Amino acid sequence: MRVVVTGSSGLIGRALVDALGAAGHETTVFVRRPAGPGEARWDPEVGTIETGAFDGAGAVVHLAGAGIGDKRWSAARKGVILGSRVASTTLLSRTLAGLGTPPAVLVSASAIGYYGDRGDEALTETSGTGVGFQAEVCRAWEAATADAEAAGIRVVHLRSAVVLSRRGGALGRQLPLFRAGLGGRLGSGRQWFSWISLRDEIGAVMHVIENGSLVGAVNASAPTPVTNREFTAGLARALHRPALVAVPPFALRLALGRQLADELLLGSLRVMPGRLLDSGYQFQDPTLDAALDALLR
Repeated sequence: MRVVVTGSSGLIGRALVDALGAAGHETTVFVRRPAGPGEARWDPEVGTIETGAFDGAGAVVHLAGAGIGDKRWSAARKGVILGSRVASTTLLSRTLAGLGTPPAVLVSASAIGYYGDRGDEALTETSGTGVGFQAEVCRAWEAATADAEAAGIRVVHLRSAVVLSRRGGALGRQLPLFRAGLGGRLGSGRQWFSWISLRDEIGAVMHVIENGSLVGAVNASAPTPVTNREFTAGLARALHRPALVAVPPFALRLALGRQLADELLLGSLRVMPGRLLDSGYQFQDPTLDAALDALLR
C-alpha cells in the first residue's frame, strides 16, 4: 500500500515513515520546501497542495500541526496552534473529498486534551468533551475533517496521549533533569497522566489503517494510566536516581504561564484505549515500567 503522510518531520512522523517502509509500504510525504523523491509540496497557509500525490494511495495519515507545549500560550501562539491544525486539516479534507478515487482512510491526529481536566474519571471514546484551550483545539481539529467524512472516506480521529520517547517530546525534555537527580513530581502529583510509548503510537496508527471497522474517535493511550507521582517514581527508578524535588504549581505557572501549566502539567486525564483493545490491538508496552525499560535499556 502507498501511504501519504503529513507532519513527517516530527517525532511521530519520522518513526511512522520508517515503520511503514520496514513493513513493505511505500510512502509519500508532504513538505513545504521544494519536493524531492518521495515528497510532494503543500502550503496550508495559502491553500495549495499537489493533488497528484494521492494517486494510487490507500491511506493518508495527517500529523501536521504546531507544537502545543513548545512555547508559552500567548494569544498569538494559541492562534498558531489552532490555525495550523484547522487550516491543514480542512485543506486535506476538502482535497480528498474532491478526488475521483480517494484513499480509503484518513487517520487524522487529535489528542486526549479533547476531554479536558477530569480528575479521577475514567475516560473512553464515549466520554464527552471538556473545557479549556486543548479541548477547544481538538473539537475544531476533528470538525475540520467534515468534507472527507461527507464524501464517504473512513476517518479516524486518533486521540493521542503523551507519547514517550527518549528521542524527544515530554520524556526527552525530562531525562536530563532526572538523570541529574533533579526530577520530581509536579504539584500534588495526584493528577492522572495518560501516556503511550512511541512504538505503540506507531502500532496504533498502523492498526487503524488496516482495521476497517474503526471509524471516528480512537484513544491512543496505554491501558495503564498512572498519576504524576507514580510516573515520577517510575522514571526515577528506571534511571536509578532519586526524585525528591516537588515543583509547586506557582513555579510552573510563573515559568510557563497559568493556562499551559494548568492544562498540560497539572490537569488530570485518566484515558482508556477502549476501542483499540476491543478491536484486538495488543500493546507492546502496556505498563509504564515495561515502556521505560524498553525506552531506556
